[in-house]
Amino acid sequence: MQDGTEAGETLLEINNIEVIYNHVILVLKGVSLTVPKGGITALLGGNGAGKTTTLKAVSNLLHSERGEITKGSVVYRGERVGNLSPSDLVKKGVIQVMEGRHCFEHLTVEENLMTGAYTRTDGKGAVAADLDMVYRYFPRLKDRRRSQAGYTSGGEQQMCAIGRALMSRPETVLLDEPSMGLAPQLVEEIFTIVKDLNEKEGVSFLLAEQNTNVALRFAHYGYILESGRIVMDGPAAELRENPDVKEFYLGVSDKGRKSFRDVRSYRRRKRWLS
Repeated sequence: MQDGTEAGETLLEINNIEVIYNHVILVLKGVSLTVPKGGITALLGGNGAGKTTTLKAVSNLLHSERGEITKGSVVYRGERVGNLSPSDLVKKGVIQVMEGRHCFEHLTVEENLMTGAYTRTDGKGAVAADLDMVYRYFPRLKDRRRSQAGYTSGGEQQMCAIGRALMSRPETVLLDEPSMGLAPQLVEEIFTIVKDLNEKEGVSFLLAEQNTNVALRFAHYGYILESGRIVMDGPAAELRENPDVKEFYLGVSDKGRKSFRDVRSYRRRKRWLS
């Protein structure tokens, strides 16, 4: 478990939660993790591992998909937040960037960004200053600010979704699969911006990502989720060098890069599940 006293103040705690969909389908099975203030925490695992469900359990978006937390708790800054609405959570500083970007296609890029400020009560000047800040980090959005979001590229839509979240003045961003469907160069660019936002603006991130290699280069700490359970966690630098992680998630072992045929039998051979 990540030590909040060493990494700084703990913002988010997920304590042994179980999540069930449609009253019968158990998706998360006793998941616990912490997100420290000022950190980038990666939640890693393959498709269907439960990463998105974990984020939605924090942001209280489960109910829209007939899901519910049936055990455990989600705590933010020492307060249980399981009964708060998603908009109330945004006011507390927690916002989710959904998988698949979900921009408003018929609005311009700038109109999309401004929708992120709907909970703000600190005046037009502060909102305008944050819009300028978003454009500094995402200069491509400034160039495309008058374009309809639906006609921008996948990378630009991902930037727009992150920028829209930033317009709410978040303390913690739940970022779901930012690399999905993007070229490697764009993935690198977006992760670099996330790192800059973390270091220069103090935004904390809980990052759900299938691209383990990239995520562990930019994160401070990582959790590996499989079939709804945390099977391993540790500092990102240590996970990168862990032989099991290298073999089963990075496709590399001490004997060199492995083929998919070699790797796909990993479930029978994982040392951490034995």
